[in-house]
Amino acid sequence: MYDIKELYEAESVRDAIRLRLEHPEAQIIAGGSDVLVQMREGKRAGKELISIYTLDELRGVCLDMEDNLRIGSLTSFSHLTKHPLIRQHINVLGEAVDMVGGPQIRNIGTIGGNTCNGVTSADSASTLHAYEALIELTGAEGVRRVPIKDFYLGAGKVDIRPDEIQTAILIPKASYENTCGYYYKYAMRNAMDIATTGCSVNVRLSPDKQTFERVRVAFGVAGPVPMRAPGAEAAAGGQPVSAETAEAFGLAVVGDINPRDSWRASKAFRQHVAVEMARRCLVESVKRCGGELK
Repeated sequence: MYDIKELYEAESVRDAIRLRLEHPEAQIIAGGSDVLVQMREGKRAGKELISIYTLDELRGVCLDMEDNLRIGSLTSFSHLTKHPLIRQHINVLGEAVDMVGGPQIRNIGTIGGNTCNGVTSADSASTLHAYEALIELTGAEGVRRVPIKDFYLGAGKVDIRPDEIQTAILIPKASYENTCGYYYKYAMRNAMDIATTGCSVNVRLSPDKQTFERVRVAFGVAGPVPMRAPGAEAAAGGQPVSAETAEAFGLAVVGDINPRDSWRASKAFRQHVAVEMARRCLVESVKRCGGELK
């Protein structure tokens, strides 16, 4: 049994905003794969819930007028992995969320819930950071878009105002165009496990495949929030596509990340594996772009 004080079902985005204002202590619930577990554990016992699960307007993937990828916040992990636009433009995101939990979780869990939780171990988070995603929030005063790096405020904290709900995630065309990426999740098990560390890299190569025109890398569980590694990006950007560049890139991430000691792994271990994860992700991203390290 779940200790729920009251459940309100929003009929539209505008109705959800109204309910948020009328019930400021209420918790938004979508798929419920996190919220209901937390309630069973007693962490959210006696809470009011506002369900947005029936709002189909918040589902699906499309290209907007500027060819940015628009992902509705209620899009499930399973649908995201299989969607043709995701496979065509940013397949690494589909692969990343396909590592969340098991099939039942991926069928009910949503990309919006994964980001709104604000946890650094979320499998979507590092890839969304690496692709410079924008978070769309809709509230009483209209729509605002927040760069994902500014959306995460601290461990478990995100920039959502009391009257807002997250309505979409956008991947700018400038971030996904002519890029290929790879996500590596290090965990104790191959399935049904939280990442000990996660790394996502994407690259854009020169037309002759000999130079890194642009490199992006982001980590989960390398700090209190998901984070980019700008020093590593600078170490590879503009450099030859070579094994030497890949090695320098991997080593450079240590200066960017700040993992913690936990029961899952020590700080030193996370730093150690991050170097190899970054290198492997870069190598795989190059292969997916049709390049080859010399």
